[in-house]
Amino acid sequence: MSGDAGESGPATRAERRRRSETVIRDAAGALFAEHGYERTTIRAVADRAGVDPALVMQNFGSKEALFAAAARWSTPLDGLVAAGRTELPQAALEHVLDTFEDPERRAAAEALLRSCLTHPAAQAVLRDQVMGAAQQRVASTIGGPDAALRAALLNACVLGLTISRYLVEVPAVADATATDLERVLRPALERLVEPT
Repeated sequence: MSGDAGESGPATRAERRRRSETVIRDAAGALFAEHGYERTTIRAVADRAGVDPALVMQNFGSKEALFAAAARWSTPLDGLVAAGRTELPQAALEHVLDTFEDPERRAAAEALLRSCLTHPAAQAVLRDQVMGAAQQRVASTIGGPDAALRAALLNACVLGLTISRYLVEVPAVADATATDLERVLRPALERLVEPT
């Protein structure tokens, strides 16, 4: 049939663009994980993806935007921003545990987080482009007085858990089971999202 781009038909322009974005983003994620933010270049990403550097820039516009895309992919926020107020504490815990307990995603997520802790541009990207919009949505879900502060503190708690358990490996936190972490931390997170 004409107009049907089924399995045997040619890919549409939008499909080709999505595929190239995915290949570039995956290559960038791997390189940011291996070499950090500063030492990863657009040219290196293009080489890893097997594309021209101009295509990387056409799809993402800048190294910062490419880093943001790789960070969003390695630590997806969909479950957190879609959660209702009473579901937020569990969604926040699952956001950390699902990402960092998964061996396939953990290395990339850790490396991206390390880049954010050591490079100001990466830190600004994570704070403003990745976490900022999610934190605003969480604040809207919490509602009421101090919603922005409560959302930021919820974020600070899970970020602190992430750093303590996976980067610094504080023994009591690193050795705890996911069940124990949820049992002890969830009441504190619930208190943060409760209406005053």
